[in-house]
Amino acid sequence: MGFKCGIVGLPNVGKSTLFNALTQTAAAQAANYPFCTIEPNVGEIAVPDPRLERLAALGKSEQILPTRITFVDIAGLVRGASKGEGLGNKFLANIREVDAIVHVVRCFEDSDVTHVEGRIDPVADIETIETELMLADLESLEKRVDNLEKKAKGNDKEAKETLDLVKRSLALLQEGKPARLTERKPEEEKLFRSLGLLTSAPVLYACNVDEASAATGNEFSRRVEARAKEEGAVAVVISAKIESEIATLPPEERADYLEAVGLKETGLDRLVRAGYALLHLVTYFTVGPKETRAWTITQGTKAPQAAGVIHSDFEKGFIRAETIGYNDYIACTGEAGAREAGKMRLEGKDYVVADGDVMHFRFAT
Repeated sequence: MGFKCGIVGLPNVGKSTLFNALTQTAAAQAANYPFCTIEPNVGEIAVPDPRLERLAALGKSEQILPTRITFVDIAGLVRGASKGEGLGNKFLANIREVDAIVHVVRCFEDSDVTHVEGRIDPVADIETIETELMLADLESLEKRVDNLEKKAKGNDKEAKETLDLVKRSLALLQEGKPARLTERKPEEEKLFRSLGLLTSAPVLYACNVDEASAATGNEFSRRVEARAKEEGAVAVVISAKIESEIATLPPEERADYLEAVGLKETGLDRLVRAGYALLHLVTYFTVGPKETRAWTITQGTKAPQAAGVIHSDFEKGFIRAETIGYNDYIACTGEAGAREAGKMRLEGKDYVVADGDVMHFRFAT
């Protein structure tokens, strides 16, 4: 289990270049990791995690299975998409299916690449797309109010709860604010997600800069970072051109190339890590002679539900989890050493799994 990101952006901002770099990177990983291209506009990439290699070496594992992130290149957005302009309807349908939105914003000047709006203004670009999504959400919610009010008058409890959420979201949208800012209790989260609002997904801004600005950013990207900070979003500086170059290089040449352009890691690595933080995701591991594998869960997940990510039977029959923290596993050179040092813990149903835990689940069949 990883997560699904929809890549959006106006024409000529570098969205397709970035997606192609992602899929090329994924194809290059195919020799070592499971990979599939589901459709021409969907690609999966292994989530970079250096801990996997160290765990696999100590566990003498035959293979490594990282968790995955799915990128969906969502096409068709132009001004008027909320009214069906361009491929608007297809765009809006696709975006409802993602966990987060990667909004690629043009933060570079290039006279050879025409901007669809005739100027370079990343914040205005953001507002164009956000406006289209908010307009679609407004229309969607307004259509539901009458029916919900009728049901609520008939003492339909779920309709009353839904109507309350809808009105809170509508009030924000009417103020020009995205639905993701709707205040809600944890127990309302499932109901809120069921509304299928386009502006409910968290946003990660990918500031596509020129090669010279890849390490430091520029005036345009700093404006996007300020905007992101205001709304509680995340911004990552990335050069789609550099990522395209890296994707075509043999693995042994990439470190030298990154050093030459003043980078310590690829922009894609930063993008994935930022996405995990945005969605409050953590990773636990299973280690054995056959494989070392990473599993993605949400922060706060308890042991039985974490086990259920592997198989539903693990959650249903959960007894306990033999757990070793990553640092202890490394320091004790593996499971046997951790046992001898008293670093293996037996955790029950109320244990909240921590990032980096190495786990073995015991369950009744």
